[in-house]
Amino acid sequence: MADNKATSSATTFEMQTSVATNIKAPADKIMRLLTDAKNFTKWNSTVVSLEGTIKPGETIQLISKLDPKRTFKLKVAEQTATTLVWKDGFAPMFSGIRTFKLTPKQDGSTEFSMTEVFKGIMLPMIKGALPDFKENFQQYAADLKKAAENS
Repeated sequence: MADNKATSSATTFEMQTSVATNIKAPADKIMRLLTDAKNFTKWNSTVVSLEGTIKPGETIQLISKLDPKRTFKLKVAEQTATTLVWKDGFAPMFSGIRTFKLTPKQDGSTEFSMTEVFKGIMLPMIKGALPDFKENFQQYAADLKKAAENS
């Protein structure tokens, strides 16, 4: 995947968007940004608001610039030093899973990747109503890179 160039793919019952970029900062610094709900909107221009605590088992309420009239209630399903996973929806009907991965590099930088997978038997009915996430993902990654490298 090209640096900060989002890609999308789809089948009948699954749709995926991914982005990756190299950030000249350690993984722990990036994870602190990704889990600091209070300051999330200060660095992330793709999010209107985020309420709650970003830690496993908690539910956060996020409003995205892609759909500012809707509040997404996302379950924080997993968090390690290098992985963060948010889930939404009701499998097998329709679910969304966003996975953030941090891969430390020898030079002290970190490869950041973010992938969102939507799937379920309702996807064919609603796929046309979903926005193209590529530009939003690229902005998200660029905002994170800027915040991590400049703070």
